[in-house]
Amino acid sequence: MTTRTTDTTSEPPGAAPLLDLQALVVAVRRRRRLWSALALVGLLLGAAVTVLMPPPPSAVTKVLVAHQADQPNDPGTLIKTDVALLQTTGIAGQALKSLGSAEKPEDFMKEYGGTGLTNNLLQINATGHSDAEAVARAKALAETFVADHVRRLQEAADAESKALLDQRDRLKEELAQVNTTIGDASAQKGPQASANLESLFASRAELTSRITDFSQRAAEAKVGMPRLVAGTQVVDAARAEKQSLARGAATNGGIGLVLGLVLGIALAAVGAVVADRPVLRREVAANLGASVIAELPHRPGGRWQRKRTRTARAGLTTTLARAVRAGEEPVSLLELGCARNAGAIALDLAGALEPEGPVVVVDGLPGAPLAERRRKAGGPTVVDGAGADALPGDQRRLGVGSVAPGTAWTDLRHLGTRTVLVVRAGHGSAAWLHTVARQLAEQDIEVIGVVLIDPDPRDRTDGTLWDGPHTAPRGRDVRRARQSGAGRRPHRRTTWTAKVPDSDQEAR
Repeated sequence: MTTRTTDTTSEPPGAAPLLDLQALVVAVRRRRRLWSALALVGLLLGAAVTVLMPPPPSAVTKVLVAHQADQPNDPGTLIKTDVALLQTTGIAGQALKSLGSAEKPEDFMKEYGGTGLTNNLLQINATGHSDAEAVARAKALAETFVADHVRRLQEAADAESKALLDQRDRLKEELAQVNTTIGDASAQKGPQASANLESLFASRAELTSRITDFSQRAAEAKVGMPRLVAGTQVVDAARAEKQSLARGAATNGGIGLVLGLVLGIALAAVGAVVADRPVLRREVAANLGASVIAELPHRPGGRWQRKRTRTARAGLTTTLARAVRAGEEPVSLLELGCARNAGAIALDLAGALEPEGPVVVVDGLPGAPLAERRRKAGGPTVVDGAGADALPGDQRRLGVGSVAPGTAWTDLRHLGTRTVLVVRAGHGSAAWLHTVARQLAEQDIEVIGVVLIDPDPRDRTDGTLWDGPHTAPRGRDVRRARQSGAGRRPHRRTTWTAKVPDSDQEAR
């Protein structure tokens, strides 16, 4: 197998990245049908769920909750506690009891919920089989929560007041003992008795003061209770929520659209990484070891695109005609994933060469699509592989074949010793492109270039292989090189194919 050689040596290129983001983006964009279809399916499923499974009737009510420990800078801890208390079996059981329902509290808890709108405003949402049932449930929950909250406030105030009164009673007992001791010490005389009596009077004054303080605190413990009780109330009566089917369908459809789009893009990205099919010009040229000389769209769409396609095909035909005239050996077109395009290019090329002499197109495509066509008036002759042996030797041959999996590699040389590869972007894997390049090199078939079909319109990579120096001489070196004749551009030798690595790791 011959390899490409140059007159100058160059440094080896850097290691290829493990994941080429540009190629990944292009591959995902080329699979837009997949993620567009999944996004559309998600949109339809979301809308269908809303229509087939409409949300149950619901009701809403709002409760103003007053807390004993309210602070202006409260981060919302107290209202979160109220929301958690609402989702308890005690509240659910009392609400069911007021409704006269035999439903289990655990099941009922799944059909309502609470949301803290502010530090003191609680919103309760409840669902039911009808609007009336949902309103009744929301009303029962609000009333039960208010009663439970008031009860807990009252119990806390009563417990605090009782603790203060118990402490006051204990101090009164101590005061009674001090009074008794003072009465006994009054009959004694002497300096020691006077000192003890003075200490007892001080203790009695302190105990009296503490008893008065505890009495006042016990009374104050219940003073703020009416304000808290009055502040906890239902401020927005329970009412049924109006549900719009169109709005619900739009919301669920949008959610389904986003989920489907994300899933589709993820699947397209994973599929692109696993398949490892080159799409960019740079990758195709590197894997085949030949430069991309032209590009053509796979299926021209609009009027302007068809005009551009005709212009591109005319330019390609001119370029290929020059390549055919440049040598005496026969030329072939070998396709990979674009048999129809390769056949059309071959007929255009044969038509351009026919004024110079008779041209015969040898059809080696699977299924012989060209040989079955009727010859147009003045058009080139198309024969299959079996009829090519009977052709006279003075006629110019133009072979058309395939390098798809299952190709008989030894038969490709009969189509032509020089070839132009017509490859569809993203059709073959990198490993198969290596195989094609290796097999063509073993058959001593010169690769003139690659015609890329269906390229990415936003691809700005370079598909030309370059084996010259990576940096150009500058300054005085340029003048010296020109004077000595060494500054000329190195001559690129004509080669059969580029050296093909034996594995993906060697390629990187």
